[in-house]
Amino acid sequence: MAEDDSPSPSSPELPGATVEEAERLTRLARGAADESERAAYRAERDALLAERGFAARVREEDEDAVLVCYPAEWIEDGIVRPGRIEDRSRAVERRLSGPGEAEDWEHIAAHNEGVAERVAAEYGEVHGANARAFAEFMSNHHARRVESASEATIAEFLTEYFPRNTWPTDEQEEVVEESLTLVEERAGGRSGE
Repeated sequence: MAEDDSPSPSSPELPGATVEEAERLTRLARGAADESERAAYRAERDALLAERGFAARVREEDEDAVLVCYPAEWIEDGIVRPGRIEDRSRAVERRLSGPGEAEDWEHIAAHNEGVAERVAAEYGEVHGANARAFAEFMSNHHARRVESASEATIAEFLTEYFPRNTWPTDEQEEVVEESLTLVEERAGGRSGE
């Protein structure tokens, strides 16, 4: 479960993990209840992409929405001028809406729950409780399979989600990192994020 700094298949400059996180933050912004929450997610996404010299916008197409991540240098006076761009392959596009979106989440959640139940069955309830907490975190906060967690995602779980949302026992706290290793093993190893 390591941070993936490998380039995105569609952009040699933007790591796949960065694209995934930008997509996640954009989805959260689109689903947020109030404008201040939406703005916070967009600001986090924009800061993440700015670290790599990129910017983002959401293009609405009929019933679809597409996240477009593109080099910030393409912006001139606040406008992207496509006619002046020589290599458009530097941009990355991710579809945000359309058919199958809810199905995808349900499939991910079922997978993650299954992994957690295997851990509980094989290693006991303490590891099982930790595995279930991690499965819920990955499904509900990242909409990703447990084995795709980056080091940053694991750190977020251990430092923020786990202590604040699971009310762990002392025994759970003592073995939580071992529990995450068992989750990775029961899930079939790293997915390559």
